[in-house]
Amino acid sequence: MLASWVITLDKFRLLEDPDFQPGCSLNPVVSCGSVMRSEQAGVFGFPNPMLGLVTYGMVVAIGAGLLAGARHRRWFWLGLNAGTLFGVAFCTWLMVQSLYRINALCLWCCLAWAATIVMFWRVTAENARHGRLPAPEGARRFLGELPWVAPVLHLGITGMLVLTRWWDFWTG
Repeated sequence: MLASWVITLDKFRLLEDPDFQPGCSLNPVVSCGSVMRSEQAGVFGFPNPMLGLVTYGMVVAIGAGLLAGARHRRWFWLGLNAGTLFGVAFCTWLMVQSLYRINALCLWCCLAWAATIVMFWRVTAENARHGRLPAPEGARRFLGELPWVAPVLHLGITGMLVLTRWWDFWTG
């Protein structure tokens, strides 16, 4: 949620002053400004981080409810899983755009991607563990006993893509 907030504020500053350079624009590769100026930064007709403010806010509210003892029905958990699946699919599309079309990274965006990946796998693991998702017993047991493996692999693959995309820059 912090990442979405910072990106939203920087986007507003950029709209006010086209010469504004976000603090996370560090070099040609780590260039938040390049990402914010791209057409992909507002694919739904408004700045993408506004979507993050709403959706991460919803997740925080759900978490607060759970801490207070709330219990939700199966449809609710499956809806949350569908929402986080949309989020991880959208983040994957944004990653591809950032790596191969925009040719720049936004560190705050990377933080939002990581948070979304972890949320998706956590919700998926919980739903599989509780039998809310149709999954083979082995998959349910694996996700229940080792819920950290899938997000670590997912984040590792993402990190390797970033590393290899700009290998010459990082090592030069």
